[in-house]
Amino acid sequence: MKDTETIYFAGGCFWGTEHFMKQIPGVISTTTGYANSTVDNPSYRQVCTGDTHAAETVEVTFKPDSVSLPFLIDLYFKTIDPTSVNRQGGDSGTQYRTGIYYTEPSQRDIIEREIAALARGYQKPLAVEVKPLENFWPAEDYHQDYLEKNPGGYCHIDPSLFAMARNAREKASAQWQRPSDAELRSILTPLQYEVTQNAATEPPFDNLYNANHRKGIYVDITTGEPLFSSSDKFDSGCGWPAFARPLPSAAINELTDTSHGMVRTEVRSANGNAHLGHLFNDGPAATGGMRYCINSASLRFIPLEDMRQEGYSDYIKYVK
Repeated sequence: MKDTETIYFAGGCFWGTEHFMKQIPGVISTTTGYANSTVDNPSYRQVCTGDTHAAETVEVTFKPDSVSLPFLIDLYFKTIDPTSVNRQGGDSGTQYRTGIYYTEPSQRDIIEREIAALARGYQKPLAVEVKPLENFWPAEDYHQDYLEKNPGGYCHIDPSLFAMARNAREKASAQWQRPSDAELRSILTPLQYEVTQNAATEPPFDNLYNANHRKGIYVDITTGEPLFSSSDKFDSGCGWPAFARPLPSAAINELTDTSHGMVRTEVRSANGNAHLGHLFNDGPAATGGMRYCINSASLRFIPLEDMRQEGYSDYIKYVK
């Protein structure tokens, strides 16, 4: 894992977006500027004409071991109307469009997955563009840290969200801490242990969740961490549970697997380091073309009606 990572958020007037982002624990620097401009080093006056096609954007550098990109995206969505085109609050124009701009393909995959999941909470189509960063020009000095220099200055973001950002903590890995090997042997069945700890594969079709059609979420059998929603489950015919995508903020690692004379992408839970299954690119095109082929033995299903009682109320919105 890199020590730091950088992502670019356009969320309307960059004064508020910058002030919000810098409050989040794990964010180490922010810079306001203009992204994807057709004019080199544009001025604020030029950007306001709309002729540069630049978006008011905030460069956010963060520590991924303290705050994840999916969590930042989730917080960013709390500050915008993602269905509004070229308008946020009282500001309108193409420079006020919403967007997330990435510099690495791995970021694109995460962004698209998170937005697709968040989109299920809106009736209108989302207008947040996801594009590679072509260029980023820092804004004039007076735009940097504007709301720190001008307390009470104009901001389209509800001020109460700044306090929320300061107190935002991603559900810590400790919450989903991996039990000791002795504990795992005592709480897991022999099959669950072999699958999660030794990367075994359960029999196709003859498993617990392949034909499960109830609404709810699927969590890591070893830690309880939320991984998948029933809304993303589909019948692939392979004999194992198949999902189009993980839940937002799900901590999943994708690793190269060269076992059995093949090159595949192994899927593991990040916090429990449990083997879950494999990722393939033969899923439905309408949901992004991915198929997370997951062993039932690595999962525990939480029915929708039990989610609140079991402490998963934050994830009810992802079950449709």
